[in-house]
Amino acid sequence: MDYLNDTTNIIDQGPRPFVTDLRQDTISNTYFRAARWTCKNMQLTLMSVPVDSDIGLDVHQTSDQFFYIEQGSALVIMGNCEDCLQYQAHITEDYAVIVPAGIWHNIVNTGSIPLKMFTIYAPSLHPHGSIHRSKEEASIYESME
Repeated sequence: MDYLNDTTNIIDQGPRPFVTDLRQDTISNTYFRAARWTCKNMQLTLMSVPVDSDIGLDVHQTSDQFFYIEQGSALVIMGNCEDCLQYQAHITEDYAVIVPAGIWHNIVNTGSIPLKMFTIYAPSLHPHGSIHRSKEEASIYESME
């Protein structure tokens, strides 16, 4: 069976086996956050963060998180509590960010183009098929959790 997928449609392909051009998926994604592959123990999500915006200060108590930057530049801010974000790093294409569960974090787009990245949650964090067109839509969804 061929598991290659058309990258023009962002459809959550999990939990079946799946092969894709992840760089192309990530760069062509225009949604703030879109689940690309979800199963019980891991989730792949594509993100597009507009210029002068961020992902929002957040903490996940039960999921580790991995970000990979495909396009753009950003400032990463992390710390043990919401008011103690001592760790900061400037990142660009091909950088990875690893956030252990329980660590507060934010990624701020500091560039002149949308920040294109993918993130992996382990275990999965969002429901299968989640798509949030904007940061505001994502915030509304998260406030209902």
